Amino acid sequence: MSARILLADDDSSLRFVLSQALAKEGYAVRATGNVATLSKWVRDGEGDLVLSDVYMGDECVFDAIPGMRTARPNLPVIVMSAQSTVATALSASSAGAFDYVPKPFDLDELMAVVRRALEGGPDAKTRAQATKAEKEERLPLIGRSPAMQEVYRVMARVAGTDLTVLIEGESGAGKERVARAIHDHSRRANGPYLTLSLAGAAAAQIDRDLFAPDGKFAQAQGGTLFLEDVDELPNDAQTRLAGLLHSEDPKERPNARLIVAAQRSLAALVRQGAFRQDLFYRLNVVAIRLPPLRERLEDVGDLARAFLVRAKREGLPEKTIDAAAIERLKTHAFPGNVRELENLLRRAAALSPASVITAREIADELGAAATEEVVAESSEGFETAFTRRIASEFAAASPGLPAAGLYDRVLAEVERPLIVQTLQATRGNQIRAAAILGINRNTLRKKIQILGIATGRGD
Repeated sequence: MSARILLADDDSSLRFVLSQALAKEGYAVRATGNVATLSKWVRDGEGDLVLSDVYMGDECVFDAIPGMRTARPNLPVIVMSAQSTVATALSASSAGAFDYVPKPFDLDELMAVVRRALEGGPDAKTRAQATKAEKEERLPLIGRSPAMQEVYRVMARVAGTDLTVLIEGESGAGKERVARAIHDHSRRANGPYLTLSLAGAAAAQIDRDLFAPDGKFAQAQGGTLFLEDVDELPNDAQTRLAGLLHSEDPKERPNARLIVAAQRSLAALVRQGAFRQDLFYRLNVVAIRLPPLRERLEDVGDLARAFLVRAKREGLPEKTIDAAAIERLKTHAFPGNVRELENLLRRAAALSPASVITAREIADELGAAATEEVVAESSEGFETAFTRRIASEFAAASPGLPAAGLYDRVLAEVERPLIVQTLQATRGNQIRAAAILGINRNTLRKKIQILGIATGRGD
């Protein structure tokens, strides 16, 4: 029989998200928004564990915990609070709470506390810590830094709605994982979750993939549609999408929750005239800024350990990483963000001769990456030649201006050899090539198809 959780929080959105998360862990949940109802349930003998906010309206759960403990001495009580102070933690301890979790919290950390409280016994904490990295490897997002806690806070409030979400962040920061987590904790979790990358796609292809009767919008009915790189959406497609979202006709407007992601600021693109203002306002209903890894280096240790667990699951040798190696990682700026860190740990897991990855090995990996950057940046002749190539377009069109499509023409001359050489260097491994290029793997596949690049060994 599954454990029964009594959940109390006056934030209905958070109650919904926590109820969904607890249910996915196999628990039966009963939720309320006030202390009085919670106390009655406890006195009536309900529940195997209490998970409660501290303040709900004018009520404080600390005042009720002594009565709960008198009625049910062995009932564990976990308290949560946005007032993340030492005083709050001490109050929780003195009131007899099993544990205290500050808000905003890491969802996996909270689940570990719940498991530990239900398991009991002197080895419970050790068992929970031993499985933490394995559990984190399955999480869509990892990190307890203030920057990530703000992301979690917004996600918790928006997951239980159908509001459109705009996720902005650099390549490799984990935007797709945020979108997936929102879907998984939404009312549409049992519906389809579809993604469509817009980077490098021709307008005609986007029209077919997105707006056709059997396109992504139609396939995502009752679920969620995630559009990657919406900042790359061509003008015509922007117009069609704006019209579709503006429609008041339920037969025309799709019954799909829309989540979009952009590497560039859509607000800045609107100011530059490169993105429709009306579409921006329809997409920017709830905005989530996903911080780059360099702004949350305190999360590097948890991420590194989880990535090594993931590498083991994928068949690479089992490895751990020592504290000095983690500190060495924190000195790196990670221009490739979380994706760069994961690839670095995968290489270390594959190449390290010992079972423990050391600071020296991390320094060697980071040094090799730095050498590649220096070699790439030292080619002054290329920059000069490229400048002349662009200038030739304007000179050839004088006294007028170059024909439309200059950006695509010039970019294609660089993009194709760049991708070809990167694939050659990785022996056709598209996962590694995408990481080196700093683009999404699906984006790379699309570009390979569009540019007609023959690939060697797959990934």
